[in-house]
Amino acid sequence: MSLVTLKEILKGSVEKKYAVGAFDTLNPLMTEAILRAAEEEGKPVILMVIDHFFDQRSDHTVYYRNMINMIEHMKTPVCLMLDHGESYEDCMRAIHLGFTAVMIDGSMLPYEDNVKLVQAVVRSAHACGVSVEAEIGHVGGHETAADPEGSEVDVSGYTEPEMAERFAAETGVDALAIAFGTVHGKYKGKVNLDYARLADIRSRVDIPLVMHGGSGIPEDGFRGAVEHGINKINICTQMLVSASDAMNSMMTSSGGKAGFIDLYEEAHKAVREVVKTHMGIFGTQPLGYDRPPVYYG
Repeated sequence: MSLVTLKEILKGSVEKKYAVGAFDTLNPLMTEAILRAAEEEGKPVILMVIDHFFDQRSDHTVYYRNMINMIEHMKTPVCLMLDHGESYEDCMRAIHLGFTAVMIDGSMLPYEDNVKLVQAVVRSAHACGVSVEAEIGHVGGHETAADPEGSEVDVSGYTEPEMAERFAAETGVDALAIAFGTVHGKYKGKVNLDYARLADIRSRVDIPLVMHGGSGIPEDGFRGAVEHGINKINICTQMLVSASDAMNSMMTSSGGKAGFIDLYEEAHKAVREVVKTHMGIFGTQPLGYDRPPVYYG
């Protein structure tokens, strides 16, 4: 079976210093493109559903069952994960639907409340054989991304190494998301990653470390993050921007007469290319699964 847990898909990543891409899907086009890219590259992938979109469909049970069926007919390993779960209940619903990993986000809570929430999710998820990611520190949105020349970087939300060590030990999470200079959404200024902080956290924590807000980071930034200890990197905005740009370009070049199928395929191709490119940059390695492909034969 190609559906695996987060713990399994990240096994070996800390020791071998590589990262696995975690790509958010918002619709069937993105799902198909992400999975096809993984199958064509022969590399594992983490397919994520953002909590905000998790229950937006009246047919969500059928939708996710179809997604799981698609994954189970692949050759390459795939982890299906709830991204930024907002509550214990949301994480439990995802597990009930067949997700193999959940991210519970209590990063805006006081430390002790975050720990208690994560501990509760870990107890239930682990009892079901499901992996858990949590966050300590806080990765902000695009409104915090501006870093004009000469400005002082605000590190108030960055993860404290000592706190990360304590949090990992107290919660028993399988992967830990940390804040060291990335943001969600588009970057408005210079990307400024605190590698010294990351390296310190890596020296204290032996589980995989996660970088949120990967879209827009230059290649050397990704490579530096992986070299200093990141093992899972989340990507969403870059796929959306690339797909939109590809469709807009086709519409312009066709004088506004591009057909639906052509636009769909162009968006599909753009998302695949984003996934493949990042797999290469992250140094993602195959897990050694050997099963003939069915869905994308």
